[in-house]
Amino acid sequence: MDVRRLDLLRELAERGSVTAVAEAAGRTPSAVSQQLKVLEKEAGMPLTQRVGRGIQLTSAGHALARSATEVAVALERAGALWDDFRNQPGGEVSLLTFPTIGATLLPAVFTDLAAVAGLVVRATDLDPELDRFADLTSDHDIVLAHAMPGQLPWGGRGLTVVPLLTEPLDIGLPVDHRLAGRAHVTPEDLVDETWLSVPEGFPFERILHAVEQQGGRRIRIAQRFSDMRIVEAFIEAGLGIALVPRHTSGPVPPGIVLKPLRGVPSARQIVALARPDVAQRLAVRTVLDVLVARASRLGA
Repeated sequence: MDVRRLDLLRELAERGSVTAVAEAAGRTPSAVSQQLKVLEKEAGMPLTQRVGRGIQLTSAGHALARSATEVAVALERAGALWDDFRNQPGGEVSLLTFPTIGATLLPAVFTDLAAVAGLVVRATDLDPELDRFADLTSDHDIVLAHAMPGQLPWGGRGLTVVPLLTEPLDIGLPVDHRLAGRAHVTPEDLVDETWLSVPEGFPFERILHAVEQQGGRRIRIAQRFSDMRIVEAFIEAGLGIALVPRHTSGPVPPGIVLKPLRGVPSARQIVALARPDVAQRLAVRTVLDVLVARASRLGA
């Protein structure tokens, strides 16, 4: 079977439609469909079936798509061994970050990687909802993701997961707040406060729900922002309190104090995600190694 056709089947399993596969592969939908039909003839059994106006994989199609992943991993592993032999981790690596970790971790990472001849890293940022991080590995070699403890939104996807950092989420308060002198705060201290939160569906919301349950009543959310700089500006102006990442939000503005939250789990896991074949590339492994090293220093 042709490896390129196998890869198209794998992409169909991950992206869900011929149109999405065509866009990712830079082909027309008809060309993708034609290649899938050729693969089906080679396999000797139906790999897709019509459902409504689209198609989905049959059980045989899913099995062959999984085999396609194994083939891709083997090919990348062979290429990585050759790169190791030549000691040349060159090539281009695409990286997707979310804003806070991008601002505090990536500049040092890129400084370290500048010494690696022939390696080019293209980075961009996005702060997606929790369940979208895994999907983004189809378009980026490395995806920096975060989740609350106990949540594994990328579980069962077969991705390579590299832990980077466990980051406490503190409570940001104005310096003149009634709780600013405390060593720590509890949900009972906070339920009557005005809160600044993230957009609905973002990971931090889980902690706020725990605060509500522990405190015994609903909290009042005045504003929702995805940009931590806006959140900190509102805290400093006395317009509310919020969860603030301890390590990745940058230097704390002079008008804000951070207090640990006791009584409910308040931390997030930061990881790097990659498809298993992509993770075999020496260039990608080189970037991952530097991410791990720099994240360790950031947490310390």
